[in-house]
Amino acid sequence: MRYEGQIYRPPGEWRSYLLQCTIGCSHNKCTFCGMYKTKKFHVRPMKEIIEDIAMAREYYGPENVDKVFLCDGDAIVMRQAHLLQILEALYAAFPHLRQVTVYAGTRSTMTKSQEQLIELRQAGLTRAYLGVESGWDELLKKVNKGVTSEQMLQAAALLKNAGIDLWVTVILGLAGPGEPSKKHVEETIRVLNRMQANHVSCLSYMPEPNSPMYQDVKEGRFQMITPREYLEETRALVAGLNYGPFHFTSNHASNYLPLKGTLPDDREKFLSMIDNALGGKQRIRSEYSRAL
Repeated sequence: MRYEGQIYRPPGEWRSYLLQCTIGCSHNKCTFCGMYKTKKFHVRPMKEIIEDIAMAREYYGPENVDKVFLCDGDAIVMRQAHLLQILEALYAAFPHLRQVTVYAGTRSTMTKSQEQLIELRQAGLTRAYLGVESGWDELLKKVNKGVTSEQMLQAAALLKNAGIDLWVTVILGLAGPGEPSKKHVEETIRVLNRMQANHVSCLSYMPEPNSPMYQDVKEGRFQMITPREYLEETRALVAGLNYGPFHFTSNHASNYLPLKGTLPDDREKFLSMIDNALGGKQRIRSEYSRAL
């Protein structure tokens, strides 16, 4: 296995074989993100990717890989024929393979037709991670997400209609305090209720040194919200999501109060935990123990 630069994956892919298909992110302009700022986006040569699959089979053994994550940030942007070739090679190399997942950029997803996404699902692409971050278009524009909430809804529908398991992420605290915080959560609830993803995960905004927003925080142009305001945003989100059942997590290392379960089944339990934390009856993570 050969990797270029630092590799990132969703938390749930910690047991997965990480196959680097693209380098960096095709958009790579979000002001809050510092993950791929040192990389220039490009697609790896197919010869290298197929060689890496053979190397992984030799290293791990054909029986010992059941999950694969295609990295870096936006492998779904690859040519359809190449993605199909990769999927075919993976399932041939690992007979117990049951899950192949990918980060899916909104624009990249929308370059695929519905038929192409169905073809990828039938070939074994099982899950896509879509970074929603916020449903508030004004905030999406401010952080240079490069897409609107309506475009994210369209991309999500394409993935879901293809039978691909949809996992979305949102970022608490991304708008800052006060009225922007309320608008961020309200609009995110609106979009998520329309999107109806199978999984929703919340992260909490933490400044990354390689990102433009880090400088904004450092120089006082962006104000971070307090731990209490993070809990209030989480509470509003848990209370406002009205579809289901779906898998909900807020247990990323950046979050102050770990939550993991199913909504709406666990709603009252989550609200009680949040209220106890707001009332000082339940401990939250210290700043020292939080991480990206």
